[in-house]
Amino acid sequence: MKIEGLLERRLTAILAADVVGYSRLMGTDEAGTLAAMKRHRREFLEPKIANHKGRVVKLAGDSMLVEFSSVVNAVACAAEIQRGMLARNEGLPRSRRIELRIGVHLGDVIVEDGDIFGDGVNVAARLEGLAEPSGIAVSASVRDHVGSRLDLGFVDKGEHALKNIAASVRVYTISFGGGVAVQKPAEPTAVTVEPGYELSVAVLPFTNMSQDPEQEYFSDGITEDIITDLSKISRLHVVARNTVFTYKGKPVKVKQIAQELGVRFILEGSVRKVGERVRITGQLIDAQTGGHLWADRYDRELTDIFTIQDEITHAIVDQLRIKLLPEEKKAIESDPTTSVEAYTYYLRGRQFSRTWTRPYLLLARRMFLKAVELDPKYARAYAGIAECECAIRDWHEKEFSLDSILEMSARALALDSNLAEAHASRGLALNHQGQTEEAGREFRQALALDPSLYEANLYYGRFLFALGRFQEAVGFFQRAAEIRPDDYFSPIHLMGCYFSLGMETERQRWARIGIERAERALERHPENASPAHRGALALAHMGEPERAKEWVTRALAIDPDDVVAQYNAACVYSLLGEGERALDLLETVVPQSSCYHLHWFQQDSDLDAIRDHPRFRALLDAFGDQEAATR
Repeated sequence: MKIEGLLERRLTAILAADVVGYSRLMGTDEAGTLAAMKRHRREFLEPKIANHKGRVVKLAGDSMLVEFSSVVNAVACAAEIQRGMLARNEGLPRSRRIELRIGVHLGDVIVEDGDIFGDGVNVAARLEGLAEPSGIAVSASVRDHVGSRLDLGFVDKGEHALKNIAASVRVYTISFGGGVAVQKPAEPTAVTVEPGYELSVAVLPFTNMSQDPEQEYFSDGITEDIITDLSKISRLHVVARNTVFTYKGKPVKVKQIAQELGVRFILEGSVRKVGERVRITGQLIDAQTGGHLWADRYDRELTDIFTIQDEITHAIVDQLRIKLLPEEKKAIESDPTTSVEAYTYYLRGRQFSRTWTRPYLLLARRMFLKAVELDPKYARAYAGIAECECAIRDWHEKEFSLDSILEMSARALALDSNLAEAHASRGLALNHQGQTEEAGREFRQALALDPSLYEANLYYGRFLFALGRFQEAVGFFQRAAEIRPDDYFSPIHLMGCYFSLGMETERQRWARIGIERAERALERHPENASPAHRGALALAHMGEPERAKEWVTRALAIDPDDVVAQYNAACVYSLLGEGERALDLLETVVPQSSCYHLHWFQQDSDLDAIRDHPRFRALLDAFGDQEAATR
C-alpha cells in the first residue's frame, strides 16, 4: 500500500496503433517495409500527433502508443491518421501498403519515468485488436465524451470480454463523415504485380485432410519442401515460408492473398495420409485471371512422396514456361533422402524439437536417430541429432559429450556442406567447447546460407546475449520472433536484452508479447512446462508478482525435475526480491549446468538483485573453478 501511494496516476486518452500484417510485410520486403514505416512516421504520423497535442509514449517497428490530455483530440487524430493513410496507400499494390488498426480508450494510467502502464493502456491495446484494417475501435467512455463534437459516427458492437480485463467493455467502431464507415478491404477485382515479379508464386500451407490432426506435421513438411525446391529456381520469386504460414487455417481468397503478397500465382493443395497411402491434390492459380493453370490429384503409395513433390515442382515450372539451368534441375531432383520412412521420422523429430524441453528433445533425438538408421546419408537428420544433444547439454552437461555432437554435425556437413542447420548445430557445439570465434563464424555461415532459418537466428541471438552484446542480439531475436509467430522464447530474450540496456518501454512491450504467446502455447500444450516458466518471467517483468508465482508453481508441478524451469523460477524470485528462495534454487541448478551457462549467469540482468550476495559469488566461483579443472 505504501508503494501504491507513491505512484503517479492520471486520467488520460490512450491511442494504440498497430501495423496490419507486419510479419508478412517484413517477410516480403524487410528493407522496403522499414523504410516506408520511417517515412510515414516522419512525414505524416508524428506531425499529426503533434498537431493534436499528443505525446508518443512508445514507438516500435509495428506499433505505437500515444497519450492525449483531450479525448476529442485523440479521436480526431485517429480519424485523420486513417483517412490520410488511405490516401497515402492509394495506387500501391497491397503488398506494399502500410495499413493501421487503431484503438482509443479513456482511462486511468500509472506514470513512471515518462512511460504509462495499467488497465487503461491494456484496454486501448485490446480495442486496437478489435478494429478492422484501416479502422478505429473505441470504448464507451470515449464515445460518451466525444458525443457529437466531431463529424464522425459510432457503430455499437456490443459488450466484449477483453483478455486480462476484469470488467466487460462496450465497444464502438467509428464511421467517417456522418455514417460512411471504413469498410474492410474488399477482394480486389484485379491483381497487379510490380516489374520483375511477373514470375512470382506463393505456396499456401497444404491442408491436412487426414482424420488425425497429429498428421499436421506431414502436410506442413510437404509444403515447406515444395517451397524449398521452388526457391532453388533463380527466375522465380517465391514467398518465404514464415510469410505464407500466416495464412494457415484461414479461408483462401486467392486474389486478395495474391494482392497482399504481390505475387501473380498461388499454389494451394491438400494432403491425406492413411496408413501406407497418401493422396495429394494441388492446383496452380493465375490470380490475375482467376483461372486454373494446372490441377492434379496424386493417389499413390506413401513411398512415392518424393516423386509426387518433384512432379508438382516440374508441373509449376512447365506451366510458367521456365527453362531450368542445369544446376537448378540437379538441385530440385536431389532429394535429401530416398527413404519415405526416414523422411517421416525426420518431420516428426523436427516437430518435437521445437518445444525445447528435455522430454521432447529426447523424443526428437530418437526420431532423428531412427531416420539416420533408415538412411545413413540423411544430412538434415544428423544436424537434428546434434541440435537436440546440444540443447539438452545446456543444462545436463554429462548426458552428451562434445565429441559426439561435433561428430554428428561433421557428418551432416560432409553430406551437405551448404546445409544451414548443420552449420548452426556445429556453432552450438563449438560454443559449448569455448571456441567463441569459431562458433560465431558457424552461426554467421548458417545465416548467410538461410537468413530465414529460425534456429540460426535464435542461436546467434543467444550467443551474443551470453557475450553481453545485447544491442546486436536484439536484431536476431526480433527476426526469430517474426519467423515464427508462435515463438515465445525470443520475446522473453528480447525482454531480457532491453532490461540490460535500460530500455523500459521496449522491455514492457516484449514482456506483453511474450506472455500472450506463452499463454497460447500453454493452452495448446498444458503438459509442457516451458511456456509456464518463461511466461512467469514475463509476468515478473510486468510487475505482476502473484501471477508470476502462480505460473512458477504450475511449471514446477508439470515437471519438478526441469532444470530450466528451476533456473527461470530463480530468476522470477530474484526479480520479486525473494533472494533466498532464488539462491536455494540456483544451488540445485548451477552444478548441473554447462560452461556455456557461466557466461549466461554473468550477463543475465534478472539475477542482478542477488549478484553481490556472498552465496551467489561463492556459487559462481566454485562453478568456474570446476570448469577450469576439467579443461
